[in-house]
Amino acid sequence: MKPATAHPAPAAKGADASAKSDVAKPRLTTSAMIASIAGEGQRTKPAPFGHALVECAKTDPSIVGMTADLGKYTDLHIFQQAFPDRYYQMGMAEQLLFGAASGLAAEGFTPFATTYAVFASRRAYDFIHQTIAEEDRNVKIVCALPGLTSGYGPSHQAAEDLALMRAIPNMTVIDPCDAHEIEQAVPAIVAHKGPVYMRLLRGQVPLVLDEYGYTFELGKAKMLRDGYEVLLISSGIMTMRALEAAKALEADRVDVGVLHVPTIKPLDTATLLEACAKPGRLVVVVENHTVIGGLGEAVAGLLMREGVHPAFRMIGLPDEFLAAGALPTLHDRYGISTDALCAQVKGWLK
Repeated sequence: MKPATAHPAPAAKGADASAKSDVAKPRLTTSAMIASIAGEGQRTKPAPFGHALVECAKTDPSIVGMTADLGKYTDLHIFQQAFPDRYYQMGMAEQLLFGAASGLAAEGFTPFATTYAVFASRRAYDFIHQTIAEEDRNVKIVCALPGLTSGYGPSHQAAEDLALMRAIPNMTVIDPCDAHEIEQAVPAIVAHKGPVYMRLLRGQVPLVLDEYGYTFELGKAKMLRDGYEVLLISSGIMTMRALEAAKALEADRVDVGVLHVPTIKPLDTATLLEACAKPGRLVVVVENHTVIGGLGEAVAGLLMREGVHPAFRMIGLPDEFLAAGALPTLHDRYGISTDALCAQVKGWLK
């Protein structure tokens, strides 16, 4: 059977695009619905989470790996190969996964429980809330396909996960940008005592932050580049896009800074307030998450409470169920591609 295809949305009626130019566009297959977020020619590193966890487990016998039938798709199979006696395959039963992880944590283990972000944040939310967070158990919840990193529609798109996890007391929430940061975040969350929710980029993960001399610190935001005209505040894959947009806008003589905020909870309030208090620049929060309850509203609430009032905008996913399709098309459609970021920032500056 020929694989189904997912095409970019057709040009609007009356548009200048010709049929010939449409034909020239690359044909997107269904693989583009789960494609790596790395751009063509971008440096990548394979399975950074799995390899980092193995390194930690070599010196920490309390670490165990657990998953709900998704070891291969959360890179936990790397851990399974190294420590088969410390790997638990729980089957398609996310509530069981997190209940069992809580029990192991109560006995002194450090469980890393992996699944897709939709299954943790929606299907097993009450089990995480009651058996892990309320008991302040030392469980690390690491979840693939965060935000709009799957083209398979609302059943697999975790556009609301940060809002849900931020709302849970005792929960630390992390949204790493790239392979470099994931490798550094894993030992940091092992050292942190208490429940953690971390978004996961898996497979061939881009390398970006090593070029900026970046070091991950739990609870800390970092200025990757400064700019007097626009400040982009971002987390996760949107930091990669924000850096690309900053370079593109530089060619148009727009000076753009990028503040990376990997820890969504607790926020680095001191760094955010200092950065946003600088006069005369537009502050734009950029996130791979619904505009409801994520980083944008967290920053907006902080600024309002503290009396800091810059020109402020948010770029994020809309408050709606997202379409299925090829990721490049969806990222353009919902305004989180690099080109879309540049266009929105230019529009606001005008």
